[in-house]
Amino acid sequence: MHLYTDAPRSFDMFRLVSPITLILIALLLISCDSPPSYFERIHEHGKLIMGTRNGPTTFYIDNQGPTGFEYELGKRFAKSLNLELEIQLFSTEADMWEALDSGHIHFIAYGSPTPDAEGYTFSLGPAYQTISQKLVFKQGTDWPRDAGDLTEPVAIPNHRPFIDSLQEIKKSHPDLTWEIHSNRTTEQLLDLLLEEKIAYTVVNSNELALHRQFTPDVSIAFSLNHDRPLRWHFPHKEDDSLLGAAFDFFSALQSNGELEQLVDRYYGHIKRFDYVDTRAFIDAVDEKLPKYLPLFKEAAEQDIDWRLLASIGYQESHWNPKARSPTGVRGIMMLTRSTAKQVRIKNRLDPKQSIMGGAKYFRYLYKLMPNDIREPDRSFFTLASYNVGWGHVNDARYLTSKAGKDPNKWVHVKEFLPLLRHKKWYSQTKYGYARGDEPVKYVTNIRRYYQILQWLHNDNPNFHQYKQLNDPEMPQPDSTLSELEMPTSLKAGNVLSANSAL
Repeated sequence: MHLYTDAPRSFDMFRLVSPITLILIALLLISCDSPPSYFERIHEHGKLIMGTRNGPTTFYIDNQGPTGFEYELGKRFAKSLNLELEIQLFSTEADMWEALDSGHIHFIAYGSPTPDAEGYTFSLGPAYQTISQKLVFKQGTDWPRDAGDLTEPVAIPNHRPFIDSLQEIKKSHPDLTWEIHSNRTTEQLLDLLLEEKIAYTVVNSNELALHRQFTPDVSIAFSLNHDRPLRWHFPHKEDDSLLGAAFDFFSALQSNGELEQLVDRYYGHIKRFDYVDTRAFIDAVDEKLPKYLPLFKEAAEQDIDWRLLASIGYQESHWNPKARSPTGVRGIMMLTRSTAKQVRIKNRLDPKQSIMGGAKYFRYLYKLMPNDIREPDRSFFTLASYNVGWGHVNDARYLTSKAGKDPNKWVHVKEFLPLLRHKKWYSQTKYGYARGDEPVKYVTNIRRYYQILQWLHNDNPNFHQYKQLNDPEMPQPDSTLSELEMPTSLKAGNVLSANSAL
């Protein structure tokens, strides 16, 4: 009787379990015997390995350590997965694809549309930026308006997308010819162009935008193609677990505005190229800066990048110690009388006093920034305040917040600063009218000057690794770089040191 009464009771309890629960239990039992996913295997080793190349848009080492747009994206991706990022550098596309196919790297971030992957299968990540191919020539030589005007072969690196574009153009311009320089990089070909050893070369638009800041004599002839998306490339595996994580990562990056901020940080200051101003600045670096460079370094001490101070000085006065304005500001750093009194300098026309005073004023403004404003935005807000005053910058932050955007991000606040010219907007603020477009231009110019000085005056010996890795005649350093293996001096910057992508 006991057995009889227990059996129905057991059966009734079994019937109370839902079909979904039974399915989940079954899947759990099956999963106990299933092999780990591709992502789980990566996580077991604790490292995410990114394959890339040395270059201004991908990865290089400056005075603050590793930098580059693709590196920054990769670092954020690894952090989102709670993994350490390891960088593998490749000098040829063939080696890179072989490493991806063999499992030595987990994904490729090349800073270019799909490289030559003939014979390999791969999966494409989401698009995150668009670029085009530009045929370039040296300023001052004949400007070819289209392929029919080319009088010499086009010199290109061994890069499949460039070859494909030229082959397509050749269908309508059969006289078009090109030479493939397998052992030369884009940067080296641009050097040959400026030396007039070649007449033309091809450059991706994102690289060209950065290179023209310190090689202004490189001019665009015409585009070879329309904009094409940049994507990461993943191995074709039995599961898409890592690829899925990448899609989730970029979706979150776009939703929270971080991708927009990162693009602005690296490219926001170079959207419009000014040949005359860039040429004049480079000439001034050679002719004027040496006289004042020791003063900028002395004033910078240990907490400010001297090149940032020098960039402020050039924007303010073009390094003219006798500069004056109708509003009463004077000297290299163009200090007002009240500011000079505040930082305790007596002679604004004395170069040393002016530069020391400018550095003190920058520090003062930097400390005024709310703690919620982090780098590199903190430096951008400080620069804007040096130009128009913290009160007006804070007014623009108020308008930004009122519009539902982030008042601690320069990429958002710079949209609202120009509105302070209009009564509809400045009437809502504490400090009223301001020529708000001027601090936006001011910050943009200083970021551009600073970037040029980074390339022309780099104090970090490791920076030369960038050119070594691109020069086939130079000895090649270790091509594997892990964040945890970086020297401390390359990983940590001082509080006021300008960010490498400022």
